[in-house]
Amino acid sequence: MIDPLNDLRSVREATDRLLTAVAALDNAAVARSSRLPGWTLGHVLAHLSRNADALVNVLQGRPMYVSGEARNADIERDAPRPLAGQLDDLRESAARFQDAGSVPADWDRTVELRNGITDRAARVPFRRLIEVELHHVDLGIGYELEDLSKEFTQRETDFLAQRFRGAANVPPTRVRTTGGEWRTGGDEGPEVTVSGTPADVLGWLAGRREGAALEVSGGPLPVLPPL
Repeated sequence: MIDPLNDLRSVREATDRLLTAVAALDNAAVARSSRLPGWTLGHVLAHLSRNADALVNVLQGRPMYVSGEARNADIERDAPRPLAGQLDDLRESAARFQDAGSVPADWDRTVELRNGITDRAARVPFRRLIEVELHHVDLGIGYELEDLSKEFTQRETDFLAQRFRGAANVPPTRVRTTGGEWRTGGDEGPEVTVSGTPADVLGWLAGRREGAALEVSGGPLPVLPPL
């Protein structure tokens, strides 16, 4: 069961971990390459700040972004800032998101995200938690998929398995970890079974690992659509 208020607390805790880790860097680190192709650490940090404000827009009934072009331009604009500016923006945008989430509201209402995607408002805090946790990993500064909580890893694995469910270009796939079992992919063709540690499975589903450590039977490792 989705508990948006508990997820808001989890977002605050994850943001505190991120801020503490980033504060230990120096200005030169902002220009280092992150684990995301073409993005520096500054790009990742700028995206996290702008995503917080975008989800405030979602909660308050406005478009998430003015446009895809404006979203990208904002990230490029903010990426080169010194570390202190990045930290201030992360902290202040996170506070704005927490404030928006603390306003009494109908969590069962439908909200619109990017590219016409809709969801329940109650799932917005978890979506923000995904951004903070996975992009912390993407920074490559010592926080790994194995450091994520068991609860988060299971919920995000479930979230992504549902996302790829029905994808015609993905074969029927059974996903197994010590944390559970999921089915994803389309309905046509022989079933492929993918097994591994919770971190390795999540890394594959989230596009963070190629899947070399996974056990695959029934066919090759499925190629998943980009997130």
